[in-house]
Amino acid sequence: MKIVTKGIMLGAALMLSASAGARQVKVKDVISPLPDHSIQLIGYFDNDIRNSVEHWNKGVVPYDGLMAFYGNGKRPNFAVGEMWAKAVRSGAMLYAYNRDPELKQILKNTVNKVFGYVRANGTLACVPADQQPDGKGGDIWERKYVMLGLSQYYAHIEKDPRVLKLMIDEANSVIDQIGDAPKKDINSQGWSRTGIESYSVMEPMMRLYKLTGDKRYLDFCTYLIEKGGCRGANIFQESLDNVRPRKMGNGYPKAYEMLSVYEGLAEYYRCTGDAKWKKAIMNLFENLKKYEITIIGNGGADQPYFPKWRGEAWDDTALEQTNPKIERMMETCAGVTWMKLCSQILRLTGDASAVDYIEKYVYNGLLGAMKPGGNGFSYVNLLNGRKVTDSGWGTSVNGMAVTCCNLSGPMGLAYIPYVAVMQAKQGPVINLYNAAKVNALTAKGRNVALSIDTRFPLNNQVTITVNPVKDEKFDIKLRIPGWSQNTRLKVNGEDMGTVEAGKYFTLTRKWAKGDKIELTLDMRCKLIDAPHGSNPAGWNYQAVIYGPIVLARDENIDVDYNKPVQVKADANGEVQLTAVDPTRVGTRMEFIVPTTSGNIRMVDYSSVDGWKGKNVCTWLPKVQ
Repeated sequence: MKIVTKGIMLGAALMLSASAGARQVKVKDVISPLPDHSIQLIGYFDNDIRNSVEHWNKGVVPYDGLMAFYGNGKRPNFAVGEMWAKAVRSGAMLYAYNRDPELKQILKNTVNKVFGYVRANGTLACVPADQQPDGKGGDIWERKYVMLGLSQYYAHIEKDPRVLKLMIDEANSVIDQIGDAPKKDINSQGWSRTGIESYSVMEPMMRLYKLTGDKRYLDFCTYLIEKGGCRGANIFQESLDNVRPRKMGNGYPKAYEMLSVYEGLAEYYRCTGDAKWKKAIMNLFENLKKYEITIIGNGGADQPYFPKWRGEAWDDTALEQTNPKIERMMETCAGVTWMKLCSQILRLTGDASAVDYIEKYVYNGLLGAMKPGGNGFSYVNLLNGRKVTDSGWGTSVNGMAVTCCNLSGPMGLAYIPYVAVMQAKQGPVINLYNAAKVNALTAKGRNVALSIDTRFPLNNQVTITVNPVKDEKFDIKLRIPGWSQNTRLKVNGEDMGTVEAGKYFTLTRKWAKGDKIELTLDMRCKLIDAPHGSNPAGWNYQAVIYGPIVLARDENIDVDYNKPVQVKADANGEVQLTAVDPTRVGTRMEFIVPTTSGNIRMVDYSSVDGWKGKNVCTWLPKVQ
């Protein structure tokens, strides 16, 4: 009886602490995610999410094998303790979208089992308590992911007090072990030459600070920021000084890890309100857009500056993306974390360009990395040549290759419904124009149902039907995509006049049941020239972009896929496409594209199946 009482008291205390912690936020989001299960996508993205959930999260993920790393005493590879937690993290967020009871039970079963692996000091870790932290083994990075995975489980699956206690014990153990002497210096931790990855523990620490109100977590993150974010440099000051991303981080501008650190900085800014950290985040955001993000929405490469980092470091990728010497580029982990950082910026600032970059990555890089069977993601992507590969950091469980990117890809899918439609104080915010049914709130907190009817991106027409429970004046914010230069907007047949691309357009009116918003997006096809990077051999290329969709030649349907061509375009760079039925099952979009030497066929980049050795040509070599 005493044990039960103690458990009840612990649960009550933790819940009271969580309520108190909500008051720690100094900066409120301009735009917020909707409550769980408020949106149901239809068609395009929903099919991909279902495919992944069925064949990855509920399919081949070896939960028990990944969990066993916490008890084996010896890792097969550094930092593999992230993998079980990543699977739980994406599964919990996907459950928040689809409420799949089978997925929920799988996650509950694996979390219940994991308590059997908790160490004597209350940690879930790959090394015993007396060997923590273990420096180059990646212990701090692993425990970061344990806290992130459990926090998503706690938020979306069940508020089990045991889970919150495990997160707290994990965080407290890190604080007990890392800090000023006689503790271990944070810069002594991590597998990389600068230890940048260990600083990413800031994100779950700040989440726990918001959840519990325990100031130790905030103070620990202040320590991390004062230490500079990596060994030998201060990446936060470098952002404040507008240093180019590839020159940041003392010679190790590792894309995925740096983005992870800045997610933590975003949470720190929310809780401190110190405007300089917002400036640091926004400076990095603008510099990444300018120097690193390619036409498919991801970044990082192995040429010309950082060949030994295997395509995973900032490398002026936006400028170098046609460099023919590139062998590996655009790690899926980096793309998904870029997408997540963009969502942080969107929430904090309402900057519509953040959605432009999310959209670019989702339609092209993310879906283009996914295996057709839904059972995994490519480690990296190429724009020309061998598009996808399983080769990269990870291990094997029961004969199945498991990589960090396999575990990150589903998290990217989970963020699609998270950002598709969101909530502002005065009403709903529509970010992505995909068919969906949505429940949001009005300015007075009443329910409003939105029905988004469209075949976008297969065509450019979008109709949104607004059904409030009661007639009321409130706002509906519509993101006007940056690529849609001449958008037409009507409400109940009335033309709304000029709308600005790359911004939100706010419709403020008294809405009644059945009101209709009609959008005609400007999806004209554009021919763009290659950037001029360091290698002149990469300058003589062009690419074809249709709205947010990047087109490519596919060796599966075209043996001449990489032959030089000159695409026909008018003086404004516009190409007259003709949509046709796809040649291959599984291709989303296919077009006839005119060239000076006859027509060619191009498909959306995401549909090119390179898993059986066929190649892609996205940047088309021009006829000399």
